[in-house]
Amino acid sequence: MHVEIDTKERKRGLLAMVAAYGSWGLLPLYWKAVQSYSATTILCHRIVWSAGFVALLVAFTGGMAAFRAALKDRRVLRLLCASSLMIAINWVLYIWAVNENRILDTSLGYYINPLVNVFLGVTFLKNRLRPVQWAAIGLAVLGVGQQVVLAGRVPAVALGLALSFALYGLIRNITPVDSLTGLLVETLVLFLPALGWLAFGPSPSGFAPGTPVSTMMLLAGAGFVTAVPLIWFAYGARRLSLVTVGILQYISPSLGFVIGMALYGEQLTRSGWVTFACVWAALAVYTASEVFAMRRETADARALS
Repeated sequence: MHVEIDTKERKRGLLAMVAAYGSWGLLPLYWKAVQSYSATTILCHRIVWSAGFVALLVAFTGGMAAFRAALKDRRVLRLLCASSLMIAINWVLYIWAVNENRILDTSLGYYINPLVNVFLGVTFLKNRLRPVQWAAIGLAVLGVGQQVVLAGRVPAVALGLALSFALYGLIRNITPVDSLTGLLVETLVLFLPALGWLAFGPSPSGFAPGTPVSTMMLLAGAGFVTAVPLIWFAYGARRLSLVTVGILQYISPSLGFVIGMALYGEQLTRSGWVTFACVWAALAVYTASEVFAMRRETADARALS
């Protein structure tokens, strides 16, 4: 009976994780629906409505004690202020790129992101890599480097997204706070500047007289599409292995790649295809090494039991 319950939990976790990464992969469609507004305005709506929505969730789930504890801890507050800056940079760059018809660049950024995470783990957390994992990072660097040398183009959007999100993940990794509480503090840190921009900024805020109700609802819904996938992710992460989560994370950039090419007609140059090919090969090598390592650890544990 115990095994059956565990199996059901894993299936639910898998569905939740697929839903989370699938939702993030489909976000370009959402931002395209409000692309008449500036990326900064959309970002500010995302911050303001996320703060309200997440506050309700935290209160409803009994997380106010953890929230108050986070506010009293100066170290936690400093770290969450830093992570809020990183996520704001990541969000605004992503929204801007989508609405500038550079979805393929965002896809490349989130393909690169796992490898940047690994590199930062080695640099700051003193993690150790196997030679095959170093080879995977080398392949990704080769792919980006050839684009710089041969095409004379730095994939700035992709690198900016990968680095900002990796730094965000690094900071949150060392911050002793759960995902919802952390997101609430982060959005509250950004809340007043975002509200000020919407009230007094030079760009239309989306709430002027005559704005279609559907547009207003989409802007307000930015909080929902931000928080709900995070809940699914947290639920799934507690029920799945790190290797499974690592493999599933490629759903999001893969959906972005398909959406960019099939729905919005974006094209890759020959150099761009080489970059993607190198990154895909790097991810295949890295993922295979993780799977084999997990199987070896499982086999060793069974042998000792």
